Amino acid sequence: MTTKDNATDLSSRFAEFYNRLGLAWWVEIKTSSPVCIYFFGPFITQKDAEAALPGYIEDLEAEQAKSIVTDVKRCKPAQLTVCDEPDVEPVIPVKINPQLN
Repeated sequence: MTTKDNATDLSSRFAEFYNRLGLAWWVEIKTSSPVCIYFFGPFITQKDAEAALPGYIEDLEAEQAKSIVTDVKRCKPAQLTVCDEPDVEPVIPVKINPQLN
């Protein structure tokens, strides 16, 4: 494992810990077509979440999502994807690393 891999792993562990405390930052993206709310994260800082935001928007635009509205906020989502569309995959629960229990 490289030093960069170790740093990424440590950052992920901190983000999961912050999430358990309700202090993590998340990117929330709402779309009108499909009618969905997506959560991306967790992130340790607001700046980290904002830096990742353009990539998420780009992915959704590539999938032809319409009326994309974004928000970066502290929250603790119970589900990563919530959709009202019948052909969109069902809700995906948030999974936290069990080693941090």
